Amino acid sequence: MKELIVGLAGNPNVGKTTVFNQLTGMRQHVGNWPGKTVEKAEGSFKHGDYEYNIVDLPGNYALSAHSMEEIVSRDFIVDDDSDVIINVVDAANLERNLYLTVQMMELGANLVMALNMNDFAKKKDHIIDIKLMSELLGFPIVEINAKTKDGIEELLTTVENASKNPIDSSAKLSYSAELKEHLSELQKIIEQDKALCDVPSVWTAIKLLEKDSIVIEKVQHSSLSSKIMREVDRIAKHLSDVYDEGAEEVIANARYAFISGLMAEAVKKPDVEKESLTDRIDKIVTNRLLAPFIFLGIMFIMFHLTFTIGAPFQEMIDAAFVALGEWVASLLGEGLFTSLICDGVIGGVGGVLTFLPIIILMFLFLSILEDCGYLARAAFTLDKVMHKIVGLHGKAFIPMILGFGCGVPAIMATRTMENEGDRMLAMMLVPFMSCTARLPIYGIFIAAFFEEHQALMLLSIYVLGIVVALIVAAILKRTMFKGVSSPFVMELPSYKIPSVKGVLLHTWDKVKGFLRKAGTIILACSIVLWILQNIYPWGGSEPQMSLLGMIGSAIAPIFAPLGFGTWQAAVAIIAGLAAKEVVVSTFGTLAGMEEDDEEGITNLVHDTFTPLSAFSFMAFTLLYTPCFASIGAIKQETNSYKWALTMCGITLVTAYIVSFLIFNIGGLLGF
Repeated sequence: MKELIVGLAGNPNVGKTTVFNQLTGMRQHVGNWPGKTVEKAEGSFKHGDYEYNIVDLPGNYALSAHSMEEIVSRDFIVDDDSDVIINVVDAANLERNLYLTVQMMELGANLVMALNMNDFAKKKDHIIDIKLMSELLGFPIVEINAKTKDGIEELLTTVENASKNPIDSSAKLSYSAELKEHLSELQKIIEQDKALCDVPSVWTAIKLLEKDSIVIEKVQHSSLSSKIMREVDRIAKHLSDVYDEGAEEVIANARYAFISGLMAEAVKKPDVEKESLTDRIDKIVTNRLLAPFIFLGIMFIMFHLTFTIGAPFQEMIDAAFVALGEWVASLLGEGLFTSLICDGVIGGVGGVLTFLPIIILMFLFLSILEDCGYLARAAFTLDKVMHKIVGLHGKAFIPMILGFGCGVPAIMATRTMENEGDRMLAMMLVPFMSCTARLPIYGIFIAAFFEEHQALMLLSIYVLGIVVALIVAAILKRTMFKGVSSPFVMELPSYKIPSVKGVLLHTWDKVKGFLRKAGTIILACSIVLWILQNIYPWGGSEPQMSLLGMIGSAIAPIFAPLGFGTWQAAVAIIAGLAAKEVVVSTFGTLAGMEEDDEEGITNLVHDTFTPLSAFSFMAFTLLYTPCFASIGAIKQETNSYKWALTMCGITLVTAYIVSFLIFNIGGLLGF
C-alpha cells in the first residue's frame, strides 16, 4: 500500500476543515469565520491502494512571513515532502482565492484544485469554465461540495493520478516580460549555489524582491550572499525607476494581472452583481448604530433561553444526585468513607454537573451563531468600538470572541496576528472574556439572588468582561504595548444555514471537554478539599477548625474589602485556580448533600453572601487569574513564563480593583 502525504491549503473559510473531516472522520472543528485553524491538524485514512496522511493547514491569504499561520503553511509546502497539495477554493470568491494559488504555483507545488461552494457561485450567476481554467493553470480542477461529499471520490482519484505524474505548476505562470527577465537574471545567480536549490529558484528570487525576512536569512548563509543581495538591490531599484513602485507592489500587480487574465478567459459574470441575502442582512446587522444593540439583544435572548430551557433539566439532575447521595449513605452507613463519597465526590462533582444543561445549551447556541456566520459579525462590531478606544485592529477580536467558549484555543488563535505587540496584548485580554467554565459559578449566584432577572444578570457579567477588557487594553496599549497596530480587513463570511449534524458535533466536542474536567480535575480537587476539610490539627469539630477552614480564615481578610471575607469564599477562590468549575465543587463539598438539605449549595451561598457581595464575587471570578490550562497556553505560545506571570498579575489586580469598586460604590448607592 503506497503512502501519500497530502496538504489541504486555501484561504480561511473555504471549507478546508470540512473536507478534512469528510476524508478522515476526525471531526476537526469547523467554524464559519476566518482564522479557525491556527496550527496544522493531521489525520489518516485508506482509499483503494493508498494510505493517506492528510494535513489541514491554517487558512492563509498569502505565503508571506507576516504571521505564524502563514509560516506554518509555507513551511509545510516548502520543506515537507508532500506528494500533492489540494488547493481548496471558494468558487464564489474565485479572484481573491487565486492569489494564494498563484503563490503556490511560484513554489512549483504539485497542485490539485478542489473547487468548493459552487452553489454560492451559481446563485451569483458566475459561470466557470472548469476545463479551460484547468488548461490555463496547468493542473487539474475538481468541482466538489464539501458538505455533501459530492466530488470527493473524483478528487481522491485525481490526487492519486497527480502523485504518479507530478506537475511543475510554475510552468504556466505568465508575468510581464520586464519582470520575467529580471527574475531570470536573479535565478541564474541563485542556481549557482546548490544549497539554495531545495526550492524553485523563481520563488527564492520573488521572495528576495519582496524582502521576505526568512528567505533573506537563508540566503545570508550562502557563499554567494553578497553577490545575490547586490543583484536584488539592483533589480529592485530598476523596477522602482520603471514602475514608480516598490518591487513588492510590482510583483503583487503581476500576480493580479495574471489572475485578471485568467478570470477574463474562464469566468463569466453578470454586468451587475446581484445583491445577495448576506449583503441585505449585513446592512442591518453591521449597521454602525444598530450593530451593538443587535449584539446585546442576541446575547440576551441566548441567555434567557439558556436558563428557561435549562432550569427543569437542572432540577432533575440535582434531584438525581440528591437521591444518589441518600442511596449511597443508606447503603454504606455513617463513617468517613461515606462522607468522602457523599460530600466529597457526589457533593463536589455533582454540584458542577447540575449545571450541565446550561453548559450544553450555551455551547449549542454559540455553535449555531458561529456556524451561521454571525459571530464573525460580532467580532466586526467589537472591532469598530475597540479600534476607536484602543487602536487595536481586527484579528484581536477573533481570539476574544473565541474566549467565550474556552481560553486555551482563544490564546492559540492569537497566532493569526502579524504584529507581535498586538498578539501579546490580545493574550492579556482573552482571560477577561467569560468562558463557559465560569457558567456554573454564575448559575448558583443568579439562582440564589437574581432569579427574576437571570438573563439580564448573565448578560451584565459578560458585558462587564468586555468593558473591563477595553479599559485594560487602552491602558496597556499606552504603556506596555506602545506602537501602531497592523491594519487588517476582516473577512465576513456568507451566512449559511448550520447543519444539524455540524452543530451537534461542535456542541458535543465542547461538552466532552467539560465532562472530562468533571471526571479528572474537579474530582481530584473535590477529594483534596474533602480531606483538608476533615483534618483538624488542633482538635474541635467546627468547620473553621479544619485545615481547610484555617487556610481559608488566614486568607479571608484579603477579600473582606470586596464583600466576601469568609473562609468559604477564600477557599473557593484559591481552588478555582485549577479550573473555574472547582469554585462550585468547593461549595458543593463544603455544603455536602445531606438527606434533609436538597439545596445545600444554595443555602451555603445564601448564608455567606448578600446580593451585592454575590455580584462582587461573580465579577472577581470573571476577572481574576484564569485556570492553569490558560496560564500554560500563554507560556507555550510565548515560550516564556514572563508573559504568563504578567497576565496573572494584570488579571488579579484588575479583579481586585473592579470588585472593590462594585462592592463599595454599590454600598454607598444603597444596593
